[in-house]
Amino acid sequence: GAVCYIPKYRFLPMGMWLGHVSVQTGGSIIFPCHYDLNHINHVKYWCKGYVWVLCSYVVRTDHPKSSGKTSISDDLNKRIFTVTMTNLTSWDSENYRCVVEINGPGLYFLPLCSGTPELYVEQQEVTGVERGSVTVLCYYSNTGDMKWYRMGGDGVSGYSGTLHGTSVTLMDNSDSNNRKVLTVTMSGLKMENTDWYWCRVGELEMPVHITVSQQTENSLEKY
Repeated sequence: GAVCYIPKYRFLPMGMWLGHVSVQTGGSIIFPCHYDLNHINHVKYWCKGYVWVLCSYVVRTDHPKSSGKTSISDDLNKRIFTVTMTNLTSWDSENYRCVVEINGPGLYFLPLCSGTPELYVEQQEVTGVERGSVTVLCYYSNTGDMKWYRMGGDGVSGYSGTLHGTSVTLMDNSDSNNRKVLTVTMSGLKMENTDWYWCRVGELEMPVHITVSQQTENSLEKY
């Protein structure tokens, strides 16, 4: 089958940063959009159209928060609003962007096609407990340097490292179905590790949200 990806353009004050995110028809994807502290009370949009001053909003953090297959939510504490698109079809192929009501900080181009994406995860939302561990499987068919990094923050490349005091290991291997997989494990989790992270292989990347909850007696027995 054909392979596809999303070129993602994020315009920053010092220039343009370019990355790519995989997607597949019939699937779903979550986009995290970060904003500054002074924009907490501003309305945020998920906008369709290449030129941001002319783009039309699909969903907004005031109303409508959902429209058809698209929904939006805003985490004021993390200063990240997320957009979820489900059951994607070729009709959804368009340019999209994250927009705060005063400007247009990001742009996502979303082409859809059939087949297996070049980089994907089976779960975009993963949960763990304090002092425990989580594992994320990033399946890929492309080539390039591999990295795991926190949204807007530091990253780990190579085989191991630390992120905010939490141990991170990266293992490149193949599964029983001969799919190439980058296995990312975060150990010794802390509550403050709850955030969006990016799994990156070459020029492709995929966002993954990790939630760390407090440890209970049951979870203590598990770990």
